[in-house]
Amino acid sequence: MENLGALALVLAFCFAVYAFLGSVVGAWKDKPFLILSGQRAVYAVWGLVTLASALLLNALLTSDFRFAYVAAHSNREMTNNFKFAAWWGGQEGSLLFWSWILATYSAVVVFNSKNKLRNIMPYVVATMAVTQIFFLILNAFVVSPFQMLAVGKGITSVPDGQGLNPLLQYWAMQIHPPMLYLGYVGFVVPFAFALGSLIVKQPGDAWIHTTRRWTLVTWMFQTCGIVLGAGWAYAVLGWGGYWGWDPVENASLLPWITGTAFLHSVMMQEKKGMMKVWNIVLISATFLLCILGTSLTRTGLVSSVHAFAQSPIGPYFAAFLALGVGFTTWIILARLDYLKSESQLESVMSRESSFLFNNLFLLASCFAILWGTLFPVISEYATGEKVSVDAPFFNRVNIPIGLVLLLLTGVGPLIAWRRSSLDQLRRNFLWPTVAMVVTIAALALSGMHHIYALMSFGLCVFVTWTIVSEFFKGTASIRAKDGLAWPQAFMELTHRNTRRYGGYIVHMGIVAMFIGFTGAAFNQDTTVEVTIGEKFKIGHYEILVKELKDGDLPNYIWQHAKLAVWKNGEFLGEMEPERRLYKASRQPASEVKIRRRLNEDLYINFASTSEDSKKAVIQAYIFPLVTWIWAGFWVVLIGTWVCLVPSKVKREFPKTEVVGIATKDNVPV
Repeated sequence: MENLGALALVLAFCFAVYAFLGSVVGAWKDKPFLILSGQRAVYAVWGLVTLASALLLNALLTSDFRFAYVAAHSNREMTNNFKFAAWWGGQEGSLLFWSWILATYSAVVVFNSKNKLRNIMPYVVATMAVTQIFFLILNAFVVSPFQMLAVGKGITSVPDGQGLNPLLQYWAMQIHPPMLYLGYVGFVVPFAFALGSLIVKQPGDAWIHTTRRWTLVTWMFQTCGIVLGAGWAYAVLGWGGYWGWDPVENASLLPWITGTAFLHSVMMQEKKGMMKVWNIVLISATFLLCILGTSLTRTGLVSSVHAFAQSPIGPYFAAFLALGVGFTTWIILARLDYLKSESQLESVMSRESSFLFNNLFLLASCFAILWGTLFPVISEYATGEKVSVDAPFFNRVNIPIGLVLLLLTGVGPLIAWRRSSLDQLRRNFLWPTVAMVVTIAALALSGMHHIYALMSFGLCVFVTWTIVSEFFKGTASIRAKDGLAWPQAFMELTHRNTRRYGGYIVHMGIVAMFIGFTGAAFNQDTTVEVTIGEKFKIGHYEILVKELKDGDLPNYIWQHAKLAVWKNGEFLGEMEPERRLYKASRQPASEVKIRRRLNEDLYINFASTSEDSKKAVIQAYIFPLVTWIWAGFWVVLIGTWVCLVPSKVKREFPKTEVVGIATKDNVPV
């Protein structure tokens, strides 16, 4: 079986090379047969990588410890769901998972687009094939998941494996990596179409219309992956935070930021024929940042609880990134004449300028995070000393930028396209501004003096007012015209322009998340060592340690503390945080307990016991408003789903010329 898996990866590599050569040579020599054969090679790659993945999964599920990967990342007592998750729980398996998702995406793209954009499809296939070749080199020749375990003489097995890292044995980690990979890999597709458009000097914006929904779905997956990762860090790591500006966390955020900027600025190209160079740069940067993020996680370049250990794949990633940056820069510079804007910015007080400022601040945030993430690596290379960049740096830079972006979220709907008059601005901004000022004043009078928190809450009210007003005015207009009930009119309004109003719903979700982020300004924490029967206090809570228990399960040894909790004298119930020691890996893990409410979370971690085992070391935290982050995520998700629904009223973009795509009444279909 191991030989079949290794052979499947080698054959997949050969077919990926053929997909690249057949597509490029077929387009160059105008040989449709070669182009078609290159596309069919993509299907062969998918079949072979799927076979290899199935063989590895079978080895994991059947505990075949002859495989070094299975012995290192699984054990007999793990449940099947975690054995399945072990596919992406280690270096070799996660890279194979990356390749499988890419092969799947490539096959779907070829199947869906074989009769569209025929002039650029060979280069789309070639771009995806080059990326596939790179990862298959790693899979087949550098870090193969089918290496056999050698113990003593010959190839043999071990009685049991080391098991999956205990920190990964949590439900969110069964979903978080796949979501993040679906985002990372998915950005290859719009990049491939953009690159193909540049290579053939494609006029118009056909590649944007073809990939808009794809980009939105990919962005949604990336968002899900980031938030699920934050939820995992909050509930599992035991330190109580959901974001620590860890290098690997930053690596996942960077392409999300540039992808968000692209989704905003691409509307300018569709509607006004502007920012063409900017959009090509953004989608190229997003793809390259996905590769960089994958590299940071897997090469051991940065120190992180999320990262894999040192490995030999670092030079391969460095070479691929260098070639990618070099070729992309060259092709953009060579095609500048084909990327000229069809109109100019007419006024600073226009919706176009709000999109531009939005992009500039997003890119400023991206650069600051990238610099802070890579600076320790750069300093170590230049001076031999690694200078750490901690959370305070990222907070100092990104909190003001985040507040400006929140402001622009509310400003955009209030400003007209092309130019807004002073009278329009005065009329549109009056009540949102009044609501913001009243909110800030009321909070300040109530005793809140944290300047960023006051600004954030005020801006959240400002943005909420503008978005609700947009929905109210549109719904009221439809209700008056068509005589519909309020709910029906609301649904009709949203369905007429799902992209616009779905975007507003996404922005409402971002507002809710900002409320949750702002609560961090008022966090409380304490660490105490208490005996059974002893109480301690944190904020309005009083906590009694009732008893300590321990036990033994097949997969781990456990010990938990039973705590009784009161708030302002009212008994709330019991909480039982737990400590575990996993037998196979001999690694500890925490099972924290959280009392979640909209206003605040009470978070308890059983950290350890004293040397005589008579005292418990308890870490207690109060996290105001954290639940708003998770609620806001669901609103963002709903808004994204709305954006993906086709609008009832077809939208036309007279400024752009769509070439090589099926149309009906001049609207892409």
